[in-house]
Amino acid sequence: MQVSDEVDGVRLLTALHALRDGIDSTRLPLQMPKVDRLRRDRAALLAQLDDYVVPRAAALDAPLLAVVGGSTGAGKSTLVNSIVGMQASRSGVLRPTTRASTLIHHPADGEWFAGDHVLPGLARVTDAAETRDPGTVRLIASESVPAGLALLDAPDIDSVDSENRTLARQLLSAADLWLFVTTAVRYADAVPWQLLQQATVRGTSVAVVLDRVPLDAMEEVRADLAGMLMEQGLGQSPVFAIAETALSSNGLLPRAEVTRIVGWLNSLAADTHARTIVIRRTLEGAVDSLDGRVLDLMTAAQAQRDGVQNLQRLAHEAYAAATEQVAVGIRDGSLLRGEALARWQEYVGTGEPLRQLDGGTGSVRDRVAAMLRGRNHRQPVDEVGAALQAGLGALLVTRAETAALGAARAWRAAPGGAALVEAHSELSTVSSGFGDQVDQLVRSWRDEIRGLARDQAGDTRLSPRFVAFGADGMSVLLMLVAFSANAGADGTRRGATGGSAILAQRLLESVYGETAAAALAARVRDRLLDRATELYAAEGSRFEAVLHEYAPEGCLSDLGAAISEVKAAR
Repeated sequence: MQVSDEVDGVRLLTALHALRDGIDSTRLPLQMPKVDRLRRDRAALLAQLDDYVVPRAAALDAPLLAVVGGSTGAGKSTLVNSIVGMQASRSGVLRPTTRASTLIHHPADGEWFAGDHVLPGLARVTDAAETRDPGTVRLIASESVPAGLALLDAPDIDSVDSENRTLARQLLSAADLWLFVTTAVRYADAVPWQLLQQATVRGTSVAVVLDRVPLDAMEEVRADLAGMLMEQGLGQSPVFAIAETALSSNGLLPRAEVTRIVGWLNSLAADTHARTIVIRRTLEGAVDSLDGRVLDLMTAAQAQRDGVQNLQRLAHEAYAAATEQVAVGIRDGSLLRGEALARWQEYVGTGEPLRQLDGGTGSVRDRVAAMLRGRNHRQPVDEVGAALQAGLGALLVTRAETAALGAARAWRAAPGGAALVEAHSELSTVSSGFGDQVDQLVRSWRDEIRGLARDQAGDTRLSPRFVAFGADGMSVLLMLVAFSANAGADGTRRGATGGSAILAQRLLESVYGETAAAALAARVRDRLLDRATELYAAEGSRFEAVLHEYAPEGCLSDLGAAISEVKAAR
């Protein structure tokens, strides 16, 4: 049977270590609703595993640790000093009184507390001087404390110092026994009862010391406190009352007032069976509480994952919508309006395109003559191309700005997103240098069109029409046709832009043929959409990069398996 117990103990300890690691790796980075409380709960859960559950499961025969805790001014330090019969812990009227914890143990038990068996995260100090560092625990060896039991004087649970409050809760979570100290005036305060409720849920053993009770109100106050303890499921907790009395010259309570408490602690230390019952009951209560607390953490972590996925979706939708708007803007003829349309109509007004469409007779001779006269025959075409490029660049930038603003606005309204936008205000607009990227895209696309125009022309590159327009001119015609892809129900393009596109299309067909011209225009348009899609995907990846910084860590399946193993090992 002993062998079986040892095997089960090893299994439980291994499972607890795995659970502890799983909790440590489970982060809640997004500022979701109630996340601050959930983070505190996670920190408290991790601290209790580190400070109590794992060390205690590894050393069930270690001395019982009784933590003396309570509200500000309840007389905790005075009580501890009176129990051990010396000024072990500083007390006074100034608050906060206790900065660090003081642990008093029997000299024979020093090895248990000098190492990391208990409260491994706190540094040890063994000199007699008071320390004001809340990250330390001061060890005092005293024959006044029975072997097998130690007293730890904790800071005020409602201290004005946040570090003291945090330390007090940490120490109480590490206790085998909580010696709760309150007064006749403050025993109904809310803060200590919140912690008592947690003690009930987690199975922590509790004893209550009612301090400074007027003799004429002793029975009434004790009865009222007993009723409150019964309501909280602590009806079996011992209650010790200390009458309101003057302290001795060395600041201690009269011995008679602490005799019952001292006797009870001594008997608990002397009775191995009773001490073991207290230790096991508290440990089992703490382990029992892990299931629900870990489930809450897993639920919170899953909400974080859902939040990240939702933010990813919102950013993706914003840039997908922008890509679609660019596709519509390319096809609906809007790029052929304004400056581009004016330049094209000015060029058409010269009659040059119509002469090319009529056969191009003498076009080479005319172009050479124009060059000799100093007039650039292709300047009007180049101006149309520049206007089309400028319009395309403006479209790409405008839709990207809309996407960035829309994604940021959607994030602000989504759980977990507002804090990210606040921390990364650059997300609300296009990235630095985006305009240069657009310029490069448009120029590269125009260069690609020129190459396609030459390659597709083949032997026809020597035709009068191709020579007259050249690769630059043909690329402009391809842009005109690509930017006016929407046709009416009868297959014709309508309006001024439609007429311009029809003329450009006929010129293309006169060089490449009807089928090849249509295919080439479609290819040019598709290549532009591909480039725009890649550009927006890269621009939208800024949101993904931010989410990567805040992405929840830890594997929920591993955490679930770990808590299941803890339950099985029980």
